[in-house]
Amino acid sequence: MTDKYIELEHPGVLLEEDFLDDLGIKPGTLASSIGVDRTAIKNIIDGKRAITADMSLRLGLFFNMSSGFWFNLQKDYELRIAQRENLAKFEKVVRPFRAARL
Repeated sequence: MTDKYIELEHPGVLLEEDFLDDLGIKPGTLASSIGVDRTAIKNIIDGKRAITADMSLRLGLFFNMSSGFWFNLQKDYELRIAQRENLAKFEKVVRPFRAARL
C-alpha cells in the first residue's frame, strides 16, 4: 500500500494551523507556557524539528489532550517519509518470512 498521492505535512503544520491559529495562541506564548525556547516551537512549525516524546507530553498537558496524539502524528509522518524513500528499494531485497502451515 502506498500513499504517494497524499500530501505529506509535517505535524508542525497542524500545530500551527489547527491549534495555535484557531485558538489565537502565539508560538512564543506556547513556548513560555510549556517551558521551552521559542525557537523549538518555531522549528516544529517550520518542519525543521520533530515532535519528540518530551514535546508530546508538554503539548498534551498544555492543550489538555492525549500526549499520544502528538507523538503518533510525528511517528506516522516519519513512517510515510520512510515508505516513500525506501519501500521500493526494501521490497527488492527483503525476503518475507513464510511460516510453515500447521
